[in-house]
Amino acid sequence: MTELKNTERELYLFRMRLLFIGVFVFVCFLALVSRFVWLQIVKHDDYVLLADENRIDVVPIVPNRGLILDRNGVILARNYSAYTLEITPSKIRQDMDVLIDELAQLVDIQPKHRKHFRKLLEESKSFESLPIRTRLTDEEVARFTAQHFRFPGVDIQARLFRQYPLSDIASHVIGYIGRISQKDAEIIDEMEDAANYNGTDYIGKEGLEKSYEKILHGTTGFEEVEVSAGGRAVRTLSRTAPTSGKNLILSVDIELQKVVEDAFGERRGALVAIEPATGDVLAFVSKPTYDPNLFVEGIDQQSWNELNTSEDRPLLNRPLSGAYPPGSTYKPYMALAALELGKRHPAQAIADQGYFMFGGHRFNDDKPGGHGMVDMYRSIVQSCDTYYYMLANDLGVDAIHDFMQPFGFGQKTGIDLEHEKSGVLPSTAWKRSVYKKAAQQKWYAGETISLGIGQGYNTFTPLQLAHAMATLANNGVVMKPHLVKMMEDPQSRQRTPTVPKESYRIPLRQENIDIIKLAMAGVPREGTSRVAFLNAEYVSAGKTGTAQVVGLKKGEKYDAKRTAERQRDHSLYIAFAPAEQPRIALAIVVENGGFGSEAAAPIVRKALDYYLLGKKPQEKDTSPVVKSDALTVRAESEIKADAESEGGPKPGGETPGNKE
Repeated sequence: MTELKNTERELYLFRMRLLFIGVFVFVCFLALVSRFVWLQIVKHDDYVLLADENRIDVVPIVPNRGLILDRNGVILARNYSAYTLEITPSKIRQDMDVLIDELAQLVDIQPKHRKHFRKLLEESKSFESLPIRTRLTDEEVARFTAQHFRFPGVDIQARLFRQYPLSDIASHVIGYIGRISQKDAEIIDEMEDAANYNGTDYIGKEGLEKSYEKILHGTTGFEEVEVSAGGRAVRTLSRTAPTSGKNLILSVDIELQKVVEDAFGERRGALVAIEPATGDVLAFVSKPTYDPNLFVEGIDQQSWNELNTSEDRPLLNRPLSGAYPPGSTYKPYMALAALELGKRHPAQAIADQGYFMFGGHRFNDDKPGGHGMVDMYRSIVQSCDTYYYMLANDLGVDAIHDFMQPFGFGQKTGIDLEHEKSGVLPSTAWKRSVYKKAAQQKWYAGETISLGIGQGYNTFTPLQLAHAMATLANNGVVMKPHLVKMMEDPQSRQRTPTVPKESYRIPLRQENIDIIKLAMAGVPREGTSRVAFLNAEYVSAGKTGTAQVVGLKKGEKYDAKRTAERQRDHSLYIAFAPAEQPRIALAIVVENGGFGSEAAAPIVRKALDYYLLGKKPQEKDTSPVVKSDALTVRAESEIKADAESEGGPKPGGETPGNKE
């Protein structure tokens, strides 16, 4: 029997299926249109930006670092261009050692280069381009370029390099730059202008290179470059040029710096020379020095060990961070304090019998038997210790502290270098703050006595000594010491001074200042430095000083010949010249140099001869004593006969005097 089909039902089902499919297609089409509307209209601006970011690469342009020049235009730090072979670790698909071995067949790569690269690899991010060899020769560039296709991830880049053409001269002033470390990068990331260091590989590490980093660095520029899907640059869309860093014009006279460094020879120590009227630092010497060029590309381990473990500590910035007892160079300020505070008048004399007794303790004078009757003038010219033992006792520690503080003793000067030390200008409050036990916090009257001759707790930096000398020479007008005299725009050549006016004035009576200056002028004419300044063509004012390094046992006599070299006394000298109208003031410390008249004063004589007269020494002087003729030798022996070398203060015993 034939089954009859339900035509109407099948037609209904067909129409329902067709409707369902139509609705489904419509919904899909509606969704697609909605997505198009969302992408093309609502999110149009966002996706255009993302597309541009994929299409456009922003390339930073590192600015030229500013130059550093001395006051006469001599270049102390400059830039030069050279080629560098660089590896981007994230793009390397083979073993790094194998890659470097293959590169070594084209370019000279020494073990030290490999070691330095490994160190950079540990400290840097994988996507950073790291140098394996710098300063490639033209031949090396040509050989690698011909084989470049074999080394994806390895490129040659043209880079600017920093150079210090005078090598180790004034290295503690200039400092150096070095590659940005992880620690540096973290500090940069926290800076407001962190973006300005995009693309920068080097940063100031020490000296002026560090303290004026932002000034020297300049402003980073950038290029917007259109790139293909494969990352190749197609064309430059826009360019914002970088702004070169400003040049630093220093106050330093580099020829004077050379004269002093040569005069030091192999001896250790420091000298700072300042122009009193302006605060310009004319010379800033720290011996021994080091070659800052060693640090630019990363110092090798051997050189670092030699510098870092050397007993001479060449990396120590002695004028800034070295702390030394001032010795008898403190006496002119003590005398000025006595005049200002009404404790002495110039003609008032004491009978010096060779010692001062206080509380059963004997404080010895520098001259056995004493100097006889001593007034203020003679106390400075002949450097009579007994006079200042008595004066310190009359003044008291706090009065001494309050008078000395405005001169900058025990205070940071604020010079434009980092890591300056403050030294110690003792007071009763200072002792309470540094000691924990009550017995140690108490100030004993006997401790004041040695302060008068620049011993005891007194420790100052050579920079502070020079700053105080410049202030005295400038009649109490305080000028902030500075190494950078001006900053210069490399384009417009416009110069901006760094310290245009005085800091403050110490209220001193001019007649009292003149008394001290007159006595200091007598020191090189007839006093303890007369040998060093024999036949000088100018009138200078100065004061010798000798500071003990180690104390001696009771009754023990100091003998330099029997004392280990590094335990011998320091040699000091302060001076200004010409005495009538000072153009230069300075302070010097020669470590373990002995009497101030022997080691320090002759170096100062050479510095003043050059600066005032233009005279240069014919050869370096490495001897501790300058002997020019029979008269000099005779005069020198007279000074030695006046000086007795003994130890430091000992409770209940004798205190030897200062030596000159």
